[in-house]
Amino acid sequence: MKKLNDFELEMVEGGEAITLSAVMAVLAISIVAMVCYRFFLSNKGEVELPGGFTFKWGK
Repeated sequence: MKKLNDFELEMVEGGEAITLSAVMAVLAISIVAMVCYRFFLSNKGEVELPGGFTFKWGK
């Protein structure tokens, strides 16, 4: 492993992992919110989650 010189040290920027994590979290939350919105505004529906949880609504 080589040591960075002064110019290379100045070019290093931190925070990319935090930014990527934040963007991925917002994306996941928006997808879950959209799915919930579509499910609960439908007249009837059924959701079966892993573990045997089943939710039914409507006629």
